Amino acid sequence: SLSSGEKPTTAPPPRPPPRAAKTTIGASGPVVSASAVGYYQVERERRMEEAMGKVVSTGKPAIGGEWTLVDMNGNLVTNKSFEGRWTLLYFGFGRCPDICPSEMVKVGKVMDTMKEKYPELVKKVQPIFVSVDPARDSIKALREYGKDFHPSYIYLTGTPEQVQKMAKKYRVYVSKAEETEDGDYLVDHSIVMYFHDDKGDLADCFTQSMRPSDVIEKIVDRMTFVPTI
Repeated sequence: SLSSGEKPTTAPPPRPPPRAAKTTIGASGPVVSASAVGYYQVERERRMEEAMGKVVSTGKPAIGGEWTLVDMNGNLVTNKSFEGRWTLLYFGFGRCPDICPSEMVKVGKVMDTMKEKYPELVKKVQPIFVSVDPARDSIKALREYGKDFHPSYIYLTGTPEQVQKMAKKYRVYVSKAEETEDGDYLVDHSIVMYFHDDKGDLADCFTQSMRPSDVIEKIVDRMTFVPTI
């Protein structure tokens, strides 16, 4: 009940529901409104960390597995081909205008810095580039693409089925954008580096936001870790 002189109060009008972020395809893939970019980046990294934390019954992270692709000599290559080496695996495509080259250059800086500071460790590290655009990334095309990046890289491609199987095992998001009138297109994909130990097991994941110094610190930490008994 209201006492004399008091005015009845009314509830404020409900707020309109938030608008969904508008996405368009730009020069480097999806362009999301500024307010949503931070959220998507954080969410992508959170999901990767969550996946890394999920351990299956064998005690290994539930990412990765057996795969078969083709190297620049046309030979079949499998995950077992790199046993004995620590591999730094990145999924990308040769016609990527900016993000892939940036990540490739980052790996080059990692390799060069490690050569100076950790020469014995870097000898055991093998960077690998896996194409998610096998329709255009032929052996010839990747050989040409590789001229612009660190010489230690190994480039792999394969049939669409081989690439799709591997991407699925690594939980890599791959989406082909709409083709232009001249048949060109971009490919949106996860931006993650996968670091494996010398037995082929996943040791760590490095996201786009990490600097070369961050990646080096984690690589050295993983390679020099001695488990306590």
